[in-house]
Amino acid sequence: MAVIDQVTSQEAIELENKYGAHNYHPLPVVLSRGEGVFVWDVEGKKYYDFLSAYSAVNQGHCHPKIVAAMTSQAQTLTLTSRAFYNDMLGKYEKYATETFHFDKLLPMNTGAEAVETALKLCRKWAYEVKGIDENEAEIVVCENNFHGRTTTIISFSNDPVARKNFGPYTNGFIKIEYDNLEVLEETLKNNANVAGFLVEPIQGEAGVYVPSEGYLSKAKALCEKYNVLFIADEVQTGIARTGRLLATCGNCNCSDKHCSGEPEVKPDVLILGKALSGGAYPVSAVLANNNVMDVIKPGNHGSTFGGNPIAAAVGIAALDVVRDEDLANNAEELGQLFRSELSKFIETSPIVNAVRGKGLLNAILINDTEESDTAWNICLKLRDNGLLAKPTHGNIIRFAPPLVMTKEQLLDCVSIITKTLREFE
Repeated sequence: MAVIDQVTSQEAIELENKYGAHNYHPLPVVLSRGEGVFVWDVEGKKYYDFLSAYSAVNQGHCHPKIVAAMTSQAQTLTLTSRAFYNDMLGKYEKYATETFHFDKLLPMNTGAEAVETALKLCRKWAYEVKGIDENEAEIVVCENNFHGRTTTIISFSNDPVARKNFGPYTNGFIKIEYDNLEVLEETLKNNANVAGFLVEPIQGEAGVYVPSEGYLSKAKALCEKYNVLFIADEVQTGIARTGRLLATCGNCNCSDKHCSGEPEVKPDVLILGKALSGGAYPVSAVLANNNVMDVIKPGNHGSTFGGNPIAAAVGIAALDVVRDEDLANNAEELGQLFRSELSKFIETSPIVNAVRGKGLLNAILINDTEESDTAWNICLKLRDNGLLAKPTHGNIIRFAPPLVMTKEQLLDCVSIITKTLREFE
């Protein structure tokens, strides 16, 4: 079969089932084209994308500026490895560090790689700066976290599907309840070997769980009090998704156009990925100031593809789009509208208990048990009605459209969602 041969949806699904590992359970739709907020299946049916590749496609599918940067660079120089300098990486590092207000950037490819990088960075800082005895450092994490699926990361997951039969697990992590400052302070006070606190500003995979007001700023203050690095995993929440350039910006107006200072909550270590490239290419990064990042020396960490010329060119273009199209403010305004419209529906609906979220990262809680397949069946019907979304659990559906969406398109999507939900009442 030639690569360009057309296949039907059923043929494509059968090919994946036969020749691919079964490590995903996709919604049964086969996509072949995307533009802006829309995707099309192989038969030509058009859908609103309300998942955005788990917030990787914040800038919309196939954004022309990002695609142009990628194709232009691909025709010039694709990869040098880090054995040599290239003429794009330094430009990207300067732009990104100035955008996010950090001294240095360490480039990687995927979100999980970036999390692993942050963990290594934190441990090395613990031994060489904080003075913890070697191999004794511990990192505090939160229950119901999702930071990836590498062996180390699943060692501090409490998701049995991600963990079971993958041990032995990596030591050095303390799990505490999310959004609980008392437990955090008790843990930091009673464990002198804690080097860092790794946290998602919003727990996306857990069901778009937004912490209490002030949780992040108070957690950062506790980390400063006990000389612990505050590590923010903004792989999913970053790059304008929550109505701010970073979710750690709190209530400040931090779109690129208007931001005049550093984030309200300044992480010691910031983890980015997904929309850092607009979904066009695997690009992730860890950012920190010199007092932390300078512990990394030649040979300590690396990646053949991390920081390659295409990634750098794409990364610059992706951040340009966020700034030039004011996507953070658009996400803020449309997110408020989305939750307001869904809340009106929920007032009289027995099928949905609540809507929650921030910016254009939202979820609805279906009135059923977590073990049910109701949310999955609703997503199948949403697909039939022209909108693609995916459950995070048996009773939670996450909604995260591209940030280039217009008000008219959003209201059209709200109509599709409410119409679909009524079919299950």
